[in-house]
Amino acid sequence: MVKQILKIYATKLELYHLLLRSISKFQKNSYLCNVTILLYFTMIQQVTNGIKISVKTNFEGKSHQNDRTYFSFSYSITIENQSNDSVQLISRHWKIFDSLKNLEIVEGEGVIGEKPTIAPKKSYTYSSYCNLSSPIGSMKGFFNMINFTTTKNFRVHIPSFQLIVPAISN
Repeated sequence: MVKQILKIYATKLELYHLLLRSISKFQKNSYLCNVTILLYFTMIQQVTNGIKISVKTNFEGKSHQNDRTYFSFSYSITIENQSNDSVQLISRHWKIFDSLKNLEIVEGEGVIGEKPTIAPKKSYTYSSYCNLSSPIGSMKGFFNMINFTTTKNFRVHIPSFQLIVPAISN
């Protein structure tokens, strides 16, 4: 049954094989299998002012630079406009927590060099990454947007999501 669930939900072949290897270590313990599946397939979502934010994360691996170890995580954000008005993403504000460091604030215009306009009932997806100095962290924040119908600026919350190396959860 676990293998059937993975085939249905896994979108990347590499992720599917990684999960099978992780789960095979814990086949006798169904709780750990379920935790592993949950960590890989949980999508965090939140709706603010008719804009739905969905977040998926993935651990990409470790790297070493200047005698320091970094843990790389990718994340994909889907911004779905459930309202009846066109909106534009103007800027972003992130709070990045690392278990070995204090809070890091990242602010800037748009996302990945773009300020997307999202028509009613349409969505925009982008991917980015975050490097942490520890295997555990989290991110949360908000997007500043403008509603083209009302010409008013508004804030859309990005729900808090965890960045955890899979071996830590096992």
